[in-house]
Amino acid sequence: MFRSVTAAFATLGLAFALPACAQPAPVAAKDADPALWVVKDKDTTIYLFGTIHVLKPGLTWFDEAVKKAFDKSGTLVLEMVEPDQATQQKVVLSKAFALDGPTLSEQLPADKRPAFAKALKDNGLPLAQYDRMRPWFAAISLSILPLEKLGYDPANGPEGILTRAAKAQHKQVMGLETFEGQMSLFDKLSHKGQVDLLASTIDELPKAQENMDKMVADWAAGRPDELAKEMNASLKDTPEVAETLLINRNKQWAGWIAERMKKPGTVFIAVGAGHLAGPGSVQDQLQRYRLKAVRIRY
Repeated sequence: MFRSVTAAFATLGLAFALPACAQPAPVAAKDADPALWVVKDKDTTIYLFGTIHVLKPGLTWFDEAVKKAFDKSGTLVLEMVEPDQATQQKVVLSKAFALDGPTLSEQLPADKRPAFAKALKDNGLPLAQYDRMRPWFAAISLSILPLEKLGYDPANGPEGILTRAAKAQHKQVMGLETFEGQMSLFDKLSHKGQVDLLASTIDELPKAQENMDKMVADWAAGRPDELAKEMNASLKDTPEVAETLLINRNKQWAGWIAERMKKPGTVFIAVGAGHLAGPGSVQDQLQRYRLKAVRIRY
């Protein structure tokens, strides 16, 4: 159903439940030029920058036009400002686990159970721990595993790098959503939608490298149209998931931008690259407010 659930999560920028990985050995730097847009009027400038939450080390994207736009900005706006570990744990325990009712294995279609058990065994994960996860959280957790093995790490992701730079420059840092709010997105999914999400994740684990590498390559080369094709292929068969994780959020963020345009200043917004690509993107949603996002070429 999802062409690549793993890549979809990373490109939508859903930042929670991604653990820190061990620091990899240094690698040769490779230039990356991700897409960047600007919305502006006479006294307000808002930059739109798409991220991929987990990256391999070595991509030099925080330079040229991106760095210039960031340095001009007084505020950094992310999807979410990550809370402390205690808060994260409290929210996860309250939302991501079901202490009674059918186990996760029992909720899965019978033909998916062997692959689910194999995925856990291959990664040294206890069935008892996963069997009490809600299907959506198990899907996210399982999608992380191939990324870790491939060297993708949130420590190399734009959100952390931008946040550290903002603090060093004494910029305001704020979030469009909260950690709990991102978790709650999945509460809106039907049980069937959650189970379908998990089943698709299991099916796509063997293709994680191929799909993720393709998305990162398109992101690094500044090819949002190609990125949109990957996203559309991932989400077109699950309109419920697409509406919840993508379209509704794009509408809300466009509304936030329209409101922020009423105040002077310069803002740098960094959200998952999937939100800035294809039909229904943030740029598309801005049109209802008679605002136009212009691509910055560099």
